[in-house]
Amino acid sequence: MMPMNAENLIWQNLARMIDHTNLRPEATREQIVRLCDEAREFGFTAAVVSSCYVELAVSLLRGGAVKVATVAGFPLGANLTCVKRYEAEEALRLGASEIDMVLNIGALKSGDRGLVLSDIRGVAEVTHARGGLLKVILETVLLSDEEKKMACEISVEATADFVKTSTGFLGGGATVADVALMRRIVGDAIGVKASGGIRTAGDATAMIAAGANRIGTSSGVSIIRELRGGS
Repeated sequence: MMPMNAENLIWQNLARMIDHTNLRPEATREQIVRLCDEAREFGFTAAVVSSCYVELAVSLLRGGAVKVATVAGFPLGANLTCVKRYEAEEALRLGASEIDMVLNIGALKSGDRGLVLSDIRGVAEVTHARGGLLKVILETVLLSDEEKKMACEISVEATADFVKTSTGFLGGGATVADVALMRRIVGDAIGVKASGGIRTAGDATAMIAAGANRIGTSSGVSIIRELRGGS
């Protein structure tokens, strides 16, 4: 799960670390088709779409290397655990391979470790039962460093596969400092996904150098074109 050396990064390697994302509420079918086409063309790891578009994305990407990812409890994280579980289970049934869930931010800030743990573990159970991968969104902009540390520790205990910085919807986004802190806490036990505000090759490589091994961005195409010299 540890990141590669950012100094030796070539565009193909970076592309394989990118979750090509469109979770905007106004996203159209045409835009999701384009997202999937770009994910295939550039060799991104996953196309990340809202759950209403999972079936479409799966049909477009079937037979290829690009995975389909979607979200649960997004973007606030305040849903009941049973709702998050149902969202994840339905998306996986439709062919998604990865779930990015928002943890219960209010519970974390209240110090209710047990609720946060059971919330993540509940989604992890249904995700792993269908062979999927779970990323836990911390929404770091709303948390103190101590709360970020607690969230990372709980995510590891709950058997999540990644911790992720941000939804990108509540202000703020990934920072080098947050990624470094998250990597320091989880070690090489699970992955770290930097997401929110990553728009350039420099942004992406800085996150990788800090410890990220997955990048969530809607700017994947321009990032790779930048690394390829504009092509």
